[in-house]
Order: sequence, then structure tokens, then C-alpha cells
Amino acid sequence: MKVIVTAMIASLHAMPTSTSEVVDEVLYGMTVKRIRDVNEGWVYIQTAYRYEGYCQKADLLVDEVLVSKWEREAQHIIFQSFADVLQQPRIQSSKLVTLVRGSSICVVSEENLPGEWSAVQLVTGQRGYVRTKWLQSKMTERSVSEQQFRENVVTTALSYLGAPYRWGGKSPLGIDCSGLCSMAYLLNGVTIYRDAKIVEGFSIVKIARDQMQKGDLIYFPGHIALYMGDQLYVHSSIGGNEVSINSLEENHPLYRHDLATTILEVGSLFQEKLCN
Repeated sequence: MKVIVTAMIASLHAMPTSTSEVVDEVLYGMTVKRIRDVNEGWVYIQTAYRYEGYCQKADLLVDEVLVSKWEREAQHIIFQSFADVLQQPRIQSSKLVTLVRGSSICVVSEENLPGEWSAVQLVTGQRGYVRTKWLQSKMTERSVSEQQFRENVVTTALSYLGAPYRWGGKSPLGIDCSGLCSMAYLLNGVTIYRDAKIVEGFSIVKIARDQMQKGDLIYFPGHIALYMGDQLYVHSSIGGNEVSINSLEENHPLYRHDLATTILEVGSLFQEKLCN
């Protein structure tokens, strides 16, 4: 059975305790599969990209009919770093909830609403208002050309510049390496595995390093980055403390020897799989 995330950010834990390792985050409006109930407070879930872990029941809404309706109708996402959903379409209004980039939301029609505002429906059925420019229609895989996708995925990754490093994080409030790359792709309509490795069954395939282009993924031991072109890459690393840009070019001021010399493989959505 699928359930809907109702918390701004719901942590996915390695064990059913709030003090255990956070392995991932799921954002408001995302649907996940409920595998089993653990106890009164915890449930074991699986995400769309096959990540599994323990989540607090209080962060989820269980309603099969509503989940199906939500998946059909929640066709927009928050694209601003974070946005308040307000009770009225005016900046002075009280907020209903704050949502971060990547959260799913349902846009509804309302007559005589100023263009700078959009009416939205929350999972609970409440109606609120968000700045129109902070919303984006959900993308579908290959809805744009290859070149445009490559440009878009890099631009999206760069929108997280300066976000602090957070283990298991997936939002502008804190994000890790695979969180950054997976969100850059997800916000452009493509689901990739949320980890620093290429996994069979997902769209990313291994290619030769000399075939690497803008928007491809660079894999290091326990780390992943998104290639920007011109020997530059954007990533979130413990060593850098935040989302930042580095270079593979030895004489470049942003060069990181520890990463440039330990590339394991390169992955691409578009190019042919590398023959072993």
C-alpha cells in the first residue's frame, strides 16, 4: 500500500528509532510504499527509487483512495528553496505550512486570483496560496531534448549551491552528494538510484570517461558528483561542508587532488552502455 508524506521533511532511518542513522529524506507530497508496520510509532517503507528504511507514522497519511487521487492531481512541485503556503493570497497572511524544493503540491483553479498567486491544495485537503513563480509543473522523462535536459540538470544542481552538507539530506536545508544528484535528475523528470553507484534497472549506464558530457555523473569511492563541462563538477561533500564547485584540471584553483585521482566510473542517461 502507498502512503503520502505529510511532514515538510520526513527522515528515513536505518532503525526504528529517532537516534539511528538517517539514510534518506522524503519530502512533503511524495508517495512511498508501506512495506510493514513495526509498532505504533514506526513503519518500514520503500521509496520510488527502491531505498528502504524506517519512518515515523506521524509523518505519513494512510488512505488508499486519497493516494491514488493525489498521484493523479498533484502535478506541480515547489521549485523555490523553500516556500510558505499561506492561508490567503497576500504576503501578510498566516502560513499553513512551509515546503522545500521538490515537494509535491496540487494546483487548483480559482477565479479572480491575481496572476502572481496560485491556489494549491494540501494533502489534508486544505486550500492555500503560493507565489506562482515558486511552482513548476512536474517534468516527464525525455520531455525535452537531450541538450536541453543536460543544461537543465546542471542548472538545477547549481540552484543548491551553498546548501550545507547533511548526511542523508535531500533539500536546500541540508543535502548530501547522492541527494544532490538524484534531486537534480528528479526535478527534471528522471528517477535515478539515490546512492554513489550505478545500479542495474535504473536509467544511468556506465560510459567511457572520454565520452563524459555536461549533466553526466562522476562516481568516486563513496561519493558522486554532477559534471558541468569544462572539467568542472558540482557536488556536496563532507570535505567542502556544502554544495560547491570543483575542477578535474590539475592547475585549476578549484582542483581537488583527492577526487580527481580516484574516479571509479562515469554514468550517463543518454549514451550507450560501455562494453566490458
